[in-house]
Amino acid sequence: MAKVVRSNGAVNAVYGLGFIGAAIYFISQAAGFWAGVLGFLKAVVWPVFLVYELFKYMKI
Repeated sequence: MAKVVRSNGAVNAVYGLGFIGAAIYFISQAAGFWAGVLGFLKAVVWPVFLVYELFKYMKI
């Protein structure tokens, strides 16, 4: 029986770098502790914001 191995290393690396960049950006914009926590949560879901703005730009 053949074993198939698939790797998503490049995609994970892009998401990881994007997460770090988004976390630095959102947390640096925070005025207080809870705003920093919210910034961290935004950094976790940054692709959602990206796709939303892309669809808004494309008017889909």
